[in-house]
Amino acid sequence: MTATFKAIYLTEQPGADAPHAEIRDVPVADMMPGDVTVAVSHSTINFKDGLAITGAAKIIRRWPMVAGIDFVGTVEESTNPGFKPGDLVLQNGYGLSEGHWGGLATKARVKGEWLVKLPQAISPVRSMAIGTAGYTAMLCVLGLEKQGVKPSQGEILVTGAAGGVGSVAIAILAKLGFDVVASTGRPEHADYLKSLGARTVIDRAELSAAGAPLGKERWAGVVDSVGSHTLANAIATSRYDGVVTACGLAQGADLPATVLPFILRGIKLIGIDSVMCPMDRRIEAWGRLATDLPFDRLDAATQIAPLSAAIPTAHEILKGKVKGRVVIDTHA
Repeated sequence: MTATFKAIYLTEQPGADAPHAEIRDVPVADMMPGDVTVAVSHSTINFKDGLAITGAAKIIRRWPMVAGIDFVGTVEESTNPGFKPGDLVLQNGYGLSEGHWGGLATKARVKGEWLVKLPQAISPVRSMAIGTAGYTAMLCVLGLEKQGVKPSQGEILVTGAAGGVGSVAIAILAKLGFDVVASTGRPEHADYLKSLGARTVIDRAELSAAGAPLGKERWAGVVDSVGSHTLANAIATSRYDGVVTACGLAQGADLPATVLPFILRGIKLIGIDSVMCPMDRRIEAWGRLATDLPFDRLDAATQIAPLSAAIPTAHEILKGKVKGRVVIDTHA
């Protein structure tokens, strides 16, 4: 085993809003405790990575920190009976890049109980094209299904449609036969969103400003990664017995809504957590991704970049300039 590994290394800067971020050779001896060591082949850049690397939100709880909330790779060493050298594994969340060193690196040491064995139908590159964003999208789809939402019931709204969660959600929902409406602030990406399977594209301005407590009924279901007024308006315009899944806060963490949609229309608001999601749901989600995500659409929405691109991409994703998925090849 090499004495060092490369990583996106974040250090606290007293008095500064953002951490110092750099690619650094880190001693293996400095790695955090864990019973499985993984040679990381790929990671990705999610919105949460952008928040952590830029300091736009207080994601990091200990310093120094290796960035990256997910990774895929091959087990190098293991004292965990569930894993052996050579196993292909992935991890999403469980405190990566918050309290535990993350996956934007060539090596990671973690608890085996956090790992999922990579489904045979999904390649390492595709698993990170899916990433935490795509895995979260699948959790949202499962949330809709478990509340009984069916394609025959009407349109499904996907907000933040050109981002990672939105892109994967559209592709899955379209394959499952749903009539998908994509909401985006980037109208130039309309053709891209329709290529993923969206039937209709609307301007996010229709949802992003303060609205009425109740609006015209439209959505049978919603996948929202935006929060704030957008989520409030999605709730207010959902159909009777509609189901809204909420997994993000790109617009804001507030929810300026009333109880009226819940008590007059029976709307269900389902919170989606990808970080500490129980292992049985993770395995279910990855199993469904292996069968229900059209990989040709995923591939068309994916670009591969070297580790050196991780920091600038983190800044770009917060500006809304990243379309689809960016996979980081940690060895490039």
